[in-house]
Order: sequence, then C-alpha cells, then structure tokens
Amino acid sequence: NIKIIGVQSAQSPAQQLSWQNQQMIEAENTTIAEGMATGVPFINTQEIMAKYLDDFVLVNDNEIINATKTLIETSRNLIEEASASTYAAALQIKSQLKGKKVALIMTGGNISSKNLAQLFKPLN
Repeated sequence: NIKIIGVQSAQSPAQQLSWQNQQMIEAENTTIAEGMATGVPFINTQEIMAKYLDDFVLVNDNEIINATKTLIETSRNLIEEASASTYAAALQIKSQLKGKKVALIMTGGNISSKNLAQLFKPLN
C-alpha cells in the first residue's frame, strides 16, 4: 500500500486547511519556505490533493530550518526550505513511519543567500 502525505508550513497553512475542510480557506502566510508560501489555496491543487492525499502534515518553520541545515550538512547538497519540509515532516511523524519504506520528495535548491548564511551563522 502506498500512502501519500502532503506537507505544508504551519506558518502558511491555507492548502492544508482547505484540504482538511474540503473548502477553500485563506490563511496567514509568514513562512520562511518561499516555495510553499501561499495564503490562498488553489482549486486545481485542491482537486488533485482530494483525489490522492491520504494525510497532510503541518511543520513549523523552526523544524524546516533545522531540517534544511541537517540536509545540507549531511548530504552536501544545496536544498531549499520547502524541499526540506518533507524531511521535517518525516521526523515529526517518525513513529508512524517506523518499519515502512519511505520516499521523501526533495526538489529545489533555490534557497536565498541570506537564508543560507543565517543557517550557518556562528554562535556568539
């Protein structure tokens, strides 16, 4: 059995709220993850998600930031925050994933130089 789990920033939850309530719901949009930043849901996306998603996880920006840093440090690949959100979600629900084969879709290395510098800013 294949299950598809959507991921969205808790600081930009319009898509998740709309999917969960089966109606279009606008919401705040303050996420650091530019690739998933939207305060307005899209009907075509909602139709696809209604058909294929089994669950939808919200992760907060701190989890996304930590996941982004971990992935860059361990994989040595440049990854943007929206892409790292799938790893943040997997960490959040790891007990549900234990013993299962899991694939995380992580595409995009479009992180801003400002955000990249913040990730590795020296601690004072």
